Amino acid sequence: MAGTKNDRKRPAESIKPTGDSSKRLKKADAPKKDAKKDAKKPASSSKPTSTPVESAPTPVVKSTLKAKEETAFPRGGKIGSGLTPLEYKEITNQATKDVLFEAKTGKAVEDTEETKSKGKKVFTKEKKSKKGKSSKEAEKEDDGPKVEGLSFKRLAPGSLVLGCISAINQTDIALSLPNNLTGYVPLTSISDKYNEKLQKMLDGSESDDEDKENEEPEDDKEDEGLNLESHFKVGQYLRAYVESTMEEKSGAGKAKKHIVLSIHPSKANSGITKRELVNGCTLQASVKSVEDHGLIMDLGLGPDFASGFLGKKDLGEEYDLNTIEEGAVILCAILGMSGNEKIVKLTTRFGGAPPAKKTKGANKGTWVELAPTIDAFLPGTGVEVLVTDLKNGGFTGKIMGSLDATADYFQACGWESKPLEDRVKTGSKIKARIISTYPNSDPKKVGISILPHVLALSPPSKDLTTIPISSTLKEAKVLNVEPKSGLFMDSGIPHVPGYVHISRISSDEKIDSLSATSGEFKIGSQHAARVIGYSFMDGLFLMSTEKKILEQKYLNFEDVKIGEVVKGKIERLVAAGGVIVQISEGISGFVEELHMSDVALKNPEKKFREGVEVKCRVLSKDPSKKQIRLTMKKTLVNYDGPIIDSYEKAQVGQQVIGTMIKVMANGAVVKFYGNVKAYLPVHEMSEAYIKDPREHFKVGQSISVFIADVDPSAERMRVSCKKAEDYDEAQKQALNDLKPGTLVTGTVIEKSAEDLMVQVEAEGITGLKGLLTFGQLAEGGTTKGASAFKRFRAGQKIKDMVVLIKNTSRRIVTLSLKPSLVAAAKEGKLPGDFSDLKIGTEYSGFVTNIIPTGVFVSFAGGVSGLVPKRNIPEEMTSKPLFGLEKFQGIKATVKSIDETEHKFILSLIKGDTAKASGSKLSQELSNPVDKTLTTWDDISAGRITSCRVISVMETQVNVELADKVQGRIDISCCFDEYKDIPDKKRPLKKFNKGDIITVKVIGTHDARNHTFLPISHRTARKGATVFDLTAKESELVKGEPDVLDIKSIKVGQELIGFVNNYSPDGVWVSLSPALRGFIRKLNLTDNVNHLADLKRNFPLGFALKCKVLTVDTDKVRVDLTARGDEKEVDWTNIKKGMVLPGRVTKVTDRQVYVQISEAISGVIELTNIADNYNEVKLSKFDRGQIIRVCVIDLDVNNKRVTLSMRPSRVMDNKAKVEDPEIQTIAQVQVGDVRRGFIRNVSDKGVFVALGGNVVAFVRVSDLSDQFIKEWKQAYRVDQLVRGKITAVESALGHVQMSLKHSVIEGALKPELTLNNLKKGMEVDGYVKAIAEFGVFIALDGSNVSGLCHRSEISDDRNVDFKALYTVGDLVKAKVLNVDVEKRKVSLGLKQSYFKTQAKKATKDEEEADSDDEEMRDVAEDSDDEAMSSDAEEGGVRLNVKDADDSDASESENEDDDEEMTDAPLPTGPALSTSGFDWTLSALDDTQANDDDSDAGEIQERKKKKRKATIVVDHTADFDAREAQSVSDFERTILANPQSSYHWIKYMTFHLQLSEVEKAREVGERALKHILSSTPEGAQEKENVWVAMLNLENEFGDEESLEELFKRACQYNDDMVMYEKLSNIYVVSGKFEKADELLKAMTKKHSTHPRPYLLHAQLLFSPPPPHPSNPSAARAILPRALQAIPKVPESTHTMVISKFAQLEFRYADAERGRTIFEGLLSKYPKKSDIATVWIDSEIKFAKEHEGENEDSKKRVRALFKRLLEPGQCKFQNRGAMGLFKKWGKWEETTGGNSGEMEERAARFVAVRKAEKEDKEEE
Repeated sequence: MAGTKNDRKRPAESIKPTGDSSKRLKKADAPKKDAKKDAKKPASSSKPTSTPVESAPTPVVKSTLKAKEETAFPRGGKIGSGLTPLEYKEITNQATKDVLFEAKTGKAVEDTEETKSKGKKVFTKEKKSKKGKSSKEAEKEDDGPKVEGLSFKRLAPGSLVLGCISAINQTDIALSLPNNLTGYVPLTSISDKYNEKLQKMLDGSESDDEDKENEEPEDDKEDEGLNLESHFKVGQYLRAYVESTMEEKSGAGKAKKHIVLSIHPSKANSGITKRELVNGCTLQASVKSVEDHGLIMDLGLGPDFASGFLGKKDLGEEYDLNTIEEGAVILCAILGMSGNEKIVKLTTRFGGAPPAKKTKGANKGTWVELAPTIDAFLPGTGVEVLVTDLKNGGFTGKIMGSLDATADYFQACGWESKPLEDRVKTGSKIKARIISTYPNSDPKKVGISILPHVLALSPPSKDLTTIPISSTLKEAKVLNVEPKSGLFMDSGIPHVPGYVHISRISSDEKIDSLSATSGEFKIGSQHAARVIGYSFMDGLFLMSTEKKILEQKYLNFEDVKIGEVVKGKIERLVAAGGVIVQISEGISGFVEELHMSDVALKNPEKKFREGVEVKCRVLSKDPSKKQIRLTMKKTLVNYDGPIIDSYEKAQVGQQVIGTMIKVMANGAVVKFYGNVKAYLPVHEMSEAYIKDPREHFKVGQSISVFIADVDPSAERMRVSCKKAEDYDEAQKQALNDLKPGTLVTGTVIEKSAEDLMVQVEAEGITGLKGLLTFGQLAEGGTTKGASAFKRFRAGQKIKDMVVLIKNTSRRIVTLSLKPSLVAAAKEGKLPGDFSDLKIGTEYSGFVTNIIPTGVFVSFAGGVSGLVPKRNIPEEMTSKPLFGLEKFQGIKATVKSIDETEHKFILSLIKGDTAKASGSKLSQELSNPVDKTLTTWDDISAGRITSCRVISVMETQVNVELADKVQGRIDISCCFDEYKDIPDKKRPLKKFNKGDIITVKVIGTHDARNHTFLPISHRTARKGATVFDLTAKESELVKGEPDVLDIKSIKVGQELIGFVNNYSPDGVWVSLSPALRGFIRKLNLTDNVNHLADLKRNFPLGFALKCKVLTVDTDKVRVDLTARGDEKEVDWTNIKKGMVLPGRVTKVTDRQVYVQISEAISGVIELTNIADNYNEVKLSKFDRGQIIRVCVIDLDVNNKRVTLSMRPSRVMDNKAKVEDPEIQTIAQVQVGDVRRGFIRNVSDKGVFVALGGNVVAFVRVSDLSDQFIKEWKQAYRVDQLVRGKITAVESALGHVQMSLKHSVIEGALKPELTLNNLKKGMEVDGYVKAIAEFGVFIALDGSNVSGLCHRSEISDDRNVDFKALYTVGDLVKAKVLNVDVEKRKVSLGLKQSYFKTQAKKATKDEEEADSDDEEMRDVAEDSDDEAMSSDAEEGGVRLNVKDADDSDASESENEDDDEEMTDAPLPTGPALSTSGFDWTLSALDDTQANDDDSDAGEIQERKKKKRKATIVVDHTADFDAREAQSVSDFERTILANPQSSYHWIKYMTFHLQLSEVEKAREVGERALKHILSSTPEGAQEKENVWVAMLNLENEFGDEESLEELFKRACQYNDDMVMYEKLSNIYVVSGKFEKADELLKAMTKKHSTHPRPYLLHAQLLFSPPPPHPSNPSAARAILPRALQAIPKVPESTHTMVISKFAQLEFRYADAERGRTIFEGLLSKYPKKSDIATVWIDSEIKFAKEHEGENEDSKKRVRALFKRLLEPGQCKFQNRGAMGLFKKWGKWEETTGGNSGEMEERAARFVAVRKAEKEDKEEE
């Protein structure tokens, strides 16, 4: 480093050390090539012969040398020197000193004599270049580092390069490198930790089989940990070390270049020392361990070096701490060092910018300006570069003033339309990221990039994957040309061009150079191009324009699909059997010998010779090995049935063709496509009996089978050669009714080696198979069963077989002929279910398993119990396997049952239970309380006795009957009636310790499980029995004890409950020792305050008088209520005004969801929370909180409830109401000052919820008296605002208000509306827009504008009205006509209309002149404000569409009055595409009340507000008797499974309950159930698809919508789906999305006219507030005519005609007329074109000009011109149709049809004469 530092201090012109100094002293006659070789050779180890020089170097005469270098050498002459002898000597001495300096530092130099001789070259006279400049001048002009891109040749081993992961394979990682290079990282070059895991796996694989079996789960986990995809991800950036580069040549083909990389931190961080660890520098680190707070990282710098720590907060969004694996490698930036400099703090967030101020040392952020040495600048580091020069399409620069940096054409975004000179300025500083190093360069230099995604180190653009590999762009435009490199073409994706290398431009000829301005591939030319790959690092598509590539069907392995029929040529025959078929260039498949033909070929080489074309089908693919398996069997190639390449695609009953790959004695294995295999049992191979399948079938045979059973999760499938019999619902029900333990009869249909297959004869079932194994044929198990097996034969009928196990899905049962089981079944004593078991009962069963600790015995229905060794007789325990064998019949007694675990214990000891009972019953009692009790036998059920209280708990009294004989009295067994309980909170207070009380024995208590048991369940262990007792007086007089259980309870029954336990939703109460009930909080009490603290107000033992609501015997659950005699509120008894308790279930930003009963939930809006809106705080509500609510609105049919918790509603006292409650619009009057909450903030204004369904609209201009530039920031959703009502339209449900302080406090001036505009009124306004047909005028103080036609502007008809007025001029106009129905206003500006006020006008004119300028400013300001305000209101209209909604370009579409239409209110996206509403508006707003429909006429002073019609929830129109719950809908769809109407209603139902996921599930179910085999079914299914698209557009995200749309296109006509989704986007206001979708549709269906017409219509008439774009729409027509086939010609005619109609309707009618003129001139005989033209003219005149005389004349003139006798070319029928249309039009418009009749008569006469002339000829 010392020599390097010394060199930096020298002037730039001084001679450089080492190789550079020797280069300058080379001999003049030495060849250039040899000089370069010598420069690269290592320095010699010989010491210099010259004497040492002083340490201080001699200064160099810089100015003289520089001056001489800049002087041009003269032409010709001998070699001479431009230097003086003194200068020459100084330079020579300086070079010698450099050599000696290197020798001192241990660096060797070349031989001195050679150096001297080479030094002559410095003074060699330079040759002139062709342009007249010397080579030295050229070198001076090109001074600095050379701009060179990274290439395979320049990528030397030892280089460091930045790459982006493009693919993750099984054994390596593909890393995309700059300039379209790709390197590969092997498994062993990742990290030390990964190598440890790899070694551990290899060591484990060498262990013995037993170890493998024991460690199998761990090994599997280890294998998952070695998966590269879990360590890395595509798009991740890494720094790589180049290990080697090689060219692998195989055969005569082109050599393949291979780059081997390493990402090991020790190599990727090579050259880094502790000194270079400054903030912002990048380090590559591997994960050493994963901790809770972050990652411990290995930097690969040695054990004594610092380690790294990557904190959890410093992980980028692309990483998840929970999924990061140890051994993973991550590129990080340095944040800083710990205090002891032992830990390097790292980050993966590279978004920081360089600091504003330069500071010495470390920098903040991830951009580095200064570093101690240039070794800190490694690939991946962000730097600031001083640009020094622009050349060769790239630029050069300096980092820190000393390190050279270059960026070539690719890394400088050379393809951008903006020139590099405009983006990168010489002398400026720019941000760049280092991407490569050049270890062999001298001086040292690095490669940099300014590509945006490289600067941000973000994954490449997602757009890269939008065009799949192998896609062909038919007309790709050339954007830029790099003469020696290639072409850059437009891919259709902004900023992501396609790159065509010069070698991939043409396959016919070699192209050496390209021209940007001439030739076939000049800029702007269009060519077909095919995508052949992506460059992740460069952000480019890689393309080819070669003809062979364009015509190639399959470009890569992924293009070939399983099941596809392909054509290819036989490449060669394989000696081992089979052929290799070339499908496409570079893609081949293998045909096994089995698949070469349907029949075996003796000499396949004769039929399949090399080069022969064959037809194959793809059977399977192996992506890891890139192998394709084919078949040439005609049976499979010509097969047109379903392709089963996954188990998920297989459906039971499908008929498919497969190939037998294995034939066994008991069946065969059939293989289909992919890796799908199925088992074909021998009994399913034929209806006839087959003894050995190998005699009938062979491997390789194609066979047609039916899928009998499939399990996708287990990847198992069973097939049959026999067609499955019909299996209807009746048979399903009959099979379900067939219970285990039933006796059946059957016929043997197959006898295999181990079992019998029986055709079972059961009532109502056909095709049921039964299986009889050896073990079930006789009582003695398998041994005796084998001998019994010989007695059976095929066709034999067998009676009395017991059904053991039933498999419903496979329709097969397991049977038994064991006599003991048959006898038990006949007696009904064979248990078939767990519930059939009873303790102490002996049952017949059979042994299923024998273990050292016991025997498992099974019964019917899979019921199996354990016989422990202790319960086996002693004489059996000494025998091997207890003297039993598998499947042996046996009798066992149930000893105990565990109900919770469904387990039971058996015993083989005869009389075991009796002995156990007798041992304890015979014991005497010690010191009994009741002296009449002497033994345990005396304590029996129903016995009345005495006991002593030993303790009193909250819910029970513990007593003793005798010493060590305990009992308990449950609290429910202490009181007969509720009134008998003196203290409801402490009912057991009356009992005291030591009391002697009288009780009755009712059972025993299981203290472990806290359950009540009958007296027979007593255990035999001494002292373990706890007796359950009762102290009820009513029970003491009865005989047998009566314990309340689930079977004896009824709905409505009144009971006494005692609080036993608590849950979040309520309390559990004890009803009896055997039964508990549940009371919800809402049913606990009428006092809501008591529900806040249940444990305090309802302590354990609290007595409650309850009533039974529901009883569920299956779940053993009883629901109760303690609210007096009230019934639980349901839809039958709920009424408006009821005050009820409710439980908060959900709190959103604007609503509180409350459950008031099991079936009813409602919502509380913000306006219904408090009487004073200042007290509305949603934070005070918690989930589960109990509150008091009042029902204020009710819709029973649709099950909607609106609730209120205003104190004025729920409290008895009349609280002060600050903000009155509003439920209907009738409660709102103009002039009222109201407060409300902002519901929505749109571009047009603010929507304020006043209460109920009343929402007021506040225009932007009415928000404030002051101008607010960023007004949206001042208003937010749910903000409380105060305003005055300015307009109310009850009929339309529209309310408008103002928030201006001046309006609220001042008097309100009524606004001018259409209703109070009268003909003859004089109004003031201003010119809003000027069109060809007139002037649009906006009226002051109104939201209305009108049109003054050009004929009404001036009394002088020849005046140029456009010169009279400009936009913004204040005018006075007269109302000529008001059409309220069509919402049109006609105005007049003629002076004659204002003659009576001439004097006043003159006076006003004089006053206006004095303030003309001021007035003009005011008018302009008002105009700007009004225009902006009205433009913002474009999508929110009160049935008024005025000129504010159209700009100057839109006004050109009008001819007369302006039509004013409604637009949807943007309070929520209401999609009408499929006829229903997804807004859930029912939860936000109830529909308008019908009471308002009788309101009187709208008052003249009421102002019409621009608000859309309220969105109607169409689900409210359902019939009252239709489905209203989940069960109702399930029944409905069960009855109508093919009706999309019911499915969509079901989806809507879930959406109303905010259950979006459930709505999705219903939609998916609908798609599975609706059959699309008929046109009607396909349409029904399409309706569901559209509904689901609506749902995802409304409630999903972009990813979910895109995924669903792709699926919809796969299963439907994708053009229809494109149209449906675009319509959804348009209706929901997503214009940009609709535009993008239609563009994509146009590209995909470029030959179909429909996409072009839809796109054009969207651009002509986009949804508001988007402006029309006629120019873009018109540009579509030429593209459409170019892409759409010209045959048939009528298609082109239709498209052109449609565009003409669009012009008439939305844009320029004159342009439409021109188009029709051109069509008729080309096709003069087509009367249909004339008909369309005339219809367009009539419609245009009617809609835009009001059918005045001018428009009538134009239409009439068109009829005359088209139907001119002698000139008309139409056929007679077409012409007569036009005459009829003319006559009808004259009649409709009140014209005279006489001229039409006269012309028609002349037309007939002319045609008749022409016909006679032809006949004469």
